Amino acid sequence: MELHTLQVFRMVATEGSFSRAAEKLFRTQPAISLAVQRLETELGEKLIDRSGRDLVLTDAGRTVLDYATRFDSLRREMENALAELRDKSAGTLVIGANESTSLYLLRHIERFRQMYAGVAVQIRRSLSSRIPSDLIDGDLELGVVSYDPEDDRLGSVILYTDALVFIVSPRHRLAGQAEVSIRELGEETFIAHNVVSPYREVVLKTFRRHKVPLRMPVEMPTIETIRKLVQGDQGVAFLPRMCVEQELEQGTLCAVEVRELQMERKIRLLFPAKRALSHASRAFLDLVVQ
Repeated sequence: MELHTLQVFRMVATEGSFSRAAEKLFRTQPAISLAVQRLETELGEKLIDRSGRDLVLTDAGRTVLDYATRFDSLRREMENALAELRDKSAGTLVIGANESTSLYLLRHIERFRQMYAGVAVQIRRSLSSRIPSDLIDGDLELGVVSYDPEDDRLGSVILYTDALVFIVSPRHRLAGQAEVSIRELGEETFIAHNVVSPYREVVLKTFRRHKVPLRMPVEMPTIETIRKLVQGDQGVAFLPRMCVEQELEQGTLCAVEVRELQMERKIRLLFPAKRALSHASRAFLDLVVQ
Protein backbone atom coordinates (compact mmCIF):
# COMPACT_ATOMS: atom_id res chain seq x y z
CA MET A 1 0.00 0.00 0.00
CA GLU A 2 1.32 3.42 -0.99
CA LEU A 3 0.95 6.44 1.29
CA HIS A 4 -0.02 8.51 -1.76
CA THR A 5 -3.11 6.35 -2.28
CA LEU A 6 -4.13 6.93 1.33
CA GLN A 7 -3.61 10.66 0.84
CA VAL A 8 -5.90 10.58 -2.20
CA PHE A 9 -8.59 8.74 -0.23
CA ARG A 10 -8.22 11.19 2.69
CA MET A 11 -8.68 14.15 0.35
CA VAL A 12 -11.82 12.58 -1.18
CA ALA A 13 -13.26 11.89 2.29
CA THR A 14 -12.36 15.38 3.58
CA GLU A 15 -13.73 17.20 0.53
CA GLY A 16 -16.75 14.91 0.25
CA SER A 17 -16.33 14.86 -3.51
CA PHE A 18 -14.15 13.12 -6.13
CA SER A 19 -14.16 16.22 -8.35
CA ARG A 20 -13.10 18.63 -5.59
CA ALA A 21 -10.39 16.20 -4.49
CA ALA A 22 -9.14 16.06 -8.08
CA GLU A 23 -8.94 19.88 -8.19
CA LYS A 24 -7.03 20.02 -4.90
CA LEU A 25 -4.56 17.34 -6.01
CA PHE A 26 -4.23 18.64 -9.61
CA ARG A 27 -5.36 15.29 -10.98
CA THR A 28 -8.23 14.20 -13.19
CA GLN A 29 -11.39 12.85 -11.59
CA PRO A 30 -11.02 9.41 -13.30
CA ALA A 31 -7.49 9.13 -11.86
CA ILE A 32 -8.78 9.90 -8.36
CA SER A 33 -11.63 7.39 -8.71
CA LEU A 34 -9.22 4.72 -9.95
CA ALA A 35 -6.85 5.31 -7.03
CA VAL A 36 -9.70 4.85 -4.51
CA GLN A 37 -10.91 1.71 -6.34
CA ARG A 38 -7.40 0.24 -6.19
CA LEU A 39 -7.22 0.96 -2.47
CA GLU A 40 -10.60 -0.77 -1.95
CA THR A 41 -9.39 -3.77 -3.94
CA GLU A 42 -6.14 -3.95 -2.02
CA LEU A 43 -7.91 -3.77 1.35
CA GLY A 44 -10.79 -6.00 0.32
CA GLU A 45 -13.33 -3.50 1.68
CA LYS A 46 -15.74 -0.97 0.25
CA LEU A 47 -14.70 2.41 1.67
CA ILE A 48 -17.31 4.64 0.04
CA ASP A 49 -21.04 4.08 -0.43
CA ARG A 50 -21.75 5.37 -3.94
CA SER A 51 -25.48 4.51 -4.01
CA GLY A 52 -26.74 7.98 -3.08
CA ARG A 53 -26.12 11.53 -4.29
CA ASP A 54 -23.78 12.36 -1.43
CA LEU A 55 -20.48 10.66 -0.74
CA VAL A 56 -20.84 8.53 2.43
CA LEU A 57 -18.04 6.61 4.10
CA THR A 58 -18.67 3.02 5.17
CA ASP A 59 -17.55 1.79 8.61
CA ALA A 60 -14.38 0.51 6.93
CA GLY A 61 -13.96 3.90 5.23
CA ARG A 62 -14.12 5.75 8.52
CA THR A 63 -11.54 3.39 10.02
CA VAL A 64 -9.18 3.85 7.06
CA LEU A 65 -9.67 7.64 7.20
CA ASP A 66 -8.61 7.63 10.87
CA TYR A 67 -5.40 5.76 10.05
CA ALA A 68 -4.77 7.85 6.93
CA THR A 69 -4.95 10.98 9.09
CA ARG A 70 -2.44 9.51 11.53
CA PHE A 71 -0.11 8.50 8.68
CA ASP A 72 -0.32 12.05 7.32
CA SER A 73 0.54 13.43 10.77
CA LEU A 74 3.56 11.10 10.96
CA ARG A 75 4.63 12.17 7.48
CA ARG A 76 4.54 15.84 8.52
CA GLU A 77 6.52 15.02 11.66
CA MET A 78 9.17 13.32 9.49
CA GLU A 79 9.36 16.28 7.10
CA ASN A 80 9.65 18.73 10.01
CA ALA A 81 12.33 16.62 11.67
CA LEU A 82 14.40 16.45 8.46
CA ALA A 83 14.05 20.20 7.89
CA GLU A 84 15.16 20.89 11.44
CA LEU A 85 18.19 18.63 11.02
CA ARG A 86 19.28 20.72 8.03
CA ASP A 87 18.42 24.07 9.61
CA LYS A 88 17.30 24.45 13.21
CA SER A 89 15.42 27.63 12.31
CA ALA A 90 13.12 25.75 9.92
CA GLY A 91 10.02 23.69 10.62
CA THR A 92 6.42 24.25 11.65
CA LEU A 93 4.87 24.90 15.04
CA VAL A 94 1.30 23.54 15.23
CA ILE A 95 -0.85 24.29 18.29
CA GLY A 96 -4.42 23.16 18.81
CA ALA A 97 -6.76 25.75 20.34
CA ASN A 98 -10.35 26.90 20.13
CA GLU A 99 -11.56 30.41 19.37
CA SER A 100 -11.24 31.84 22.88
CA THR A 101 -8.12 30.02 24.11
CA SER A 102 -6.15 31.07 21.00
CA LEU A 103 -6.25 34.64 22.33
CA TYR A 104 -3.98 33.62 25.22
CA LEU A 105 -1.29 32.59 22.72
CA LEU A 106 -0.91 35.93 20.98
CA ARG A 107 1.82 37.54 23.11
CA HIS A 108 3.79 34.27 23.23
CA ILE A 109 3.57 33.84 19.44
CA GLU A 110 4.78 37.43 18.96
CA ARG A 111 7.88 36.69 21.07
CA PHE A 112 8.41 33.32 19.36
CA ARG A 113 8.28 34.90 15.89
CA GLN A 114 10.85 37.49 16.95
CA MET A 115 13.21 34.75 18.07
CA TYR A 116 12.53 32.12 15.38
CA ALA A 117 11.38 33.94 12.27
CA GLY A 118 12.06 30.91 10.06
CA VAL A 119 9.55 28.68 11.86
CA ALA A 120 6.01 28.71 10.46
CA VAL A 121 3.27 29.00 13.10
CA GLN A 122 -0.11 27.33 12.63
CA ILE A 123 -2.93 27.52 15.17
CA ARG A 124 -5.26 24.62 14.36
CA ARG A 125 -8.87 25.26 15.35
CA SER A 126 -9.78 22.32 17.60
CA LEU A 127 -12.53 21.37 19.98
CA SER A 128 -11.20 21.86 23.49
CA SER A 129 -12.60 18.48 24.55
CA ARG A 130 -10.65 16.69 21.80
CA ILE A 131 -7.25 18.31 22.32
CA PRO A 132 -5.99 15.87 25.01
CA SER A 133 -6.77 12.81 22.85
CA ASP A 134 -5.26 14.50 19.77
CA LEU A 135 -2.05 15.06 21.74
CA ILE A 136 -1.96 11.47 22.97
CA ASP A 137 -2.67 10.09 19.47
CA GLY A 138 0.11 12.23 17.97
CA ASP A 139 -2.14 14.47 15.87
CA LEU A 140 -0.91 17.50 17.86
CA GLU A 141 2.25 18.35 19.78
CA LEU A 142 0.88 21.30 21.76
CA GLY A 143 -2.65 22.32 22.73
CA VAL A 144 -4.34 25.01 24.79
CA VAL A 145 -7.27 24.24 27.10
CA SER A 146 -9.03 25.94 30.01
CA TYR A 147 -9.19 22.87 32.25
CA ASP A 148 -6.92 20.21 33.75
CA PRO A 149 -7.31 16.94 31.77
CA GLU A 150 -5.82 15.00 34.72
CA ASP A 151 -3.97 12.51 32.51
CA ASP A 152 -0.43 11.43 33.40
CA ARG A 153 0.34 11.02 29.69
CA LEU A 154 0.17 14.81 29.37
CA GLY A 155 2.24 17.59 30.86
CA SER A 156 1.10 21.19 31.20
CA VAL A 157 2.22 24.70 32.01
CA ILE A 158 -0.10 27.56 32.93
CA LEU A 159 -0.26 30.22 30.21
CA TYR A 160 -2.61 32.62 31.95
CA THR A 161 -4.97 32.88 34.89
CA ASP A 162 -8.26 34.40 33.79
CA ALA A 163 -11.79 34.68 35.19
CA LEU A 164 -15.28 34.42 33.79
CA VAL A 165 -17.15 37.71 34.06
CA PHE A 166 -20.83 38.56 33.85
CA ILE A 167 -21.24 41.19 31.12
CA VAL A 168 -24.10 43.49 30.19
CA SER A 169 -24.73 46.38 27.80
CA PRO A 170 -24.10 49.91 29.17
CA ARG A 171 -27.88 50.42 28.67
CA HIS A 172 -28.80 47.43 30.82
CA ARG A 173 -30.54 47.97 34.18
CA LEU A 174 -27.58 46.37 36.04
CA ALA A 175 -24.84 48.29 34.24
CA GLY A 176 -24.25 50.75 37.06
CA GLN A 177 -23.98 48.16 39.81
CA ALA A 178 -20.69 46.76 41.09
CA GLU A 179 -22.22 43.54 42.40
CA VAL A 180 -25.50 41.59 42.17
CA SER A 181 -26.90 38.44 43.71
CA ILE A 182 -27.55 35.46 41.48
CA ARG A 183 -31.21 35.69 42.53
CA GLU A 184 -31.48 38.94 40.55
CA LEU A 185 -30.64 37.11 37.30
CA GLY A 186 -33.61 34.76 37.07
CA GLU A 187 -35.45 36.96 34.56
CA GLU A 188 -32.43 37.75 32.39
CA THR A 189 -31.96 36.47 28.84
CA PHE A 190 -28.57 34.78 28.62
CA ILE A 191 -26.66 34.49 25.34
CA ALA A 192 -24.93 31.14 25.71
CA HIS A 193 -21.82 29.72 24.02
CA ASN A 194 -22.87 26.38 22.54
CA VAL A 195 -19.55 24.71 23.32
CA VAL A 196 -19.28 22.12 26.07
CA SER A 197 -16.88 23.28 28.81
CA PRO A 198 -16.36 22.74 32.55
CA TYR A 199 -17.22 26.41 33.17
CA ARG A 200 -20.58 26.15 31.45
CA GLU A 201 -21.33 23.23 33.79
CA VAL A 202 -20.28 25.29 36.85
CA VAL A 203 -22.68 28.08 35.83
CA LEU A 204 -25.56 25.62 35.29
CA LYS A 205 -24.94 23.87 38.64
CA THR A 206 -24.66 27.16 40.54
CA PHE A 207 -28.00 28.39 39.19
CA ARG A 208 -29.61 25.04 40.01
CA ARG A 209 -28.14 25.03 43.53
CA HIS A 210 -29.62 28.44 44.25
CA LYS A 211 -32.92 27.43 42.56
CA VAL A 212 -32.65 30.34 40.12
CA PRO A 213 -33.95 29.78 36.55
CA LEU A 214 -31.32 30.17 33.84
CA ARG A 215 -32.98 31.31 30.62
CA MET A 216 -30.79 30.56 27.58
CA PRO A 217 -33.06 30.99 24.54
CA VAL A 218 -30.11 32.04 22.36
CA GLU A 219 -26.94 29.99 21.80
CA MET A 220 -24.14 31.19 19.53
CA PRO A 221 -21.05 29.45 18.10
CA THR A 222 -18.47 32.21 18.67
CA ILE A 223 -17.42 34.67 21.36
CA GLU A 224 -17.62 37.50 18.82
CA THR A 225 -21.33 36.94 18.10
CA ILE A 226 -22.12 36.73 21.82
CA ARG A 227 -20.22 39.96 22.44
CA LYS A 228 -22.12 41.81 19.70
CA LEU A 229 -25.52 40.63 20.93
CA VAL A 230 -24.75 41.75 24.48
CA GLN A 231 -23.47 45.11 23.19
CA GLY A 232 -26.80 45.47 21.38
CA ASP A 233 -28.62 44.84 24.70
CA GLN A 234 -30.15 41.63 23.36
CA GLY A 235 -29.13 39.68 26.45
CA VAL A 236 -26.38 39.09 29.00
CA ALA A 237 -23.55 36.55 29.16
CA PHE A 238 -20.66 35.01 31.04
CA LEU A 239 -17.41 35.36 29.05
CA PRO A 240 -13.67 35.11 29.76
CA ARG A 241 -12.37 38.52 30.87
CA MET A 242 -9.54 38.48 28.30
CA CYS A 243 -12.11 38.21 25.49
CA VAL A 244 -13.86 41.43 26.56
CA GLU A 245 -11.04 43.51 28.08
CA GLN A 246 -10.99 46.02 25.21
CA GLU A 247 -14.77 46.49 25.29
CA LEU A 248 -14.72 46.97 29.07
CA GLU A 249 -12.00 49.62 28.75
CA GLN A 250 -13.92 51.40 25.96
CA GLY A 251 -17.21 51.25 27.88
CA THR A 252 -19.10 49.33 25.20
CA LEU A 253 -19.63 46.52 27.74
CA CYS A 254 -19.93 46.53 31.53
CA ALA A 255 -18.83 43.82 33.97
CA VAL A 256 -20.92 43.17 37.08
CA GLU A 257 -19.71 40.86 39.84
CA VAL A 258 -22.08 38.02 40.71
CA ARG A 259 -21.68 37.33 44.42
CA GLU A 260 -22.19 33.57 44.21
CA LEU A 261 -20.15 33.01 41.05
CA GLN A 262 -16.42 33.64 41.39
CA MET A 263 -14.80 31.49 38.71
CA GLU A 264 -11.10 31.53 37.95
CA ARG A 265 -9.84 30.00 34.71
CA LYS A 266 -6.33 28.60 34.40
CA ILE A 267 -5.36 28.44 30.74
CA ARG A 268 -2.96 25.53 30.20
CA LEU A 269 -0.52 24.67 27.44
CA LEU A 270 -0.58 20.87 27.13
CA PHE A 271 2.10 18.63 25.64
CA PRO A 272 2.71 14.86 25.50
CA ALA A 273 4.74 13.93 28.59
CA LYS A 274 6.23 10.70 27.22
CA ARG A 275 7.07 11.65 23.65
CA ALA A 276 9.89 13.75 22.26
CA LEU A 277 8.82 17.16 20.96
CA SER A 278 10.02 18.81 17.77
CA HIS A 279 12.64 21.53 18.15
CA ALA A 280 9.98 24.18 17.37
CA SER A 281 7.52 22.87 19.97
CA ARG A 282 10.25 22.49 22.58
CA ALA A 283 11.46 26.06 21.91
CA PHE A 284 7.89 27.40 22.28
CA LEU A 285 7.35 25.44 25.50
CA ASP A 286 10.63 26.76 26.93
CA LEU A 287 9.64 30.32 25.99
CA VAL A 288 6.29 29.99 27.81
CA VAL A 289 7.96 28.56 30.92
CA GLN A 290 10.43 31.48 30.98
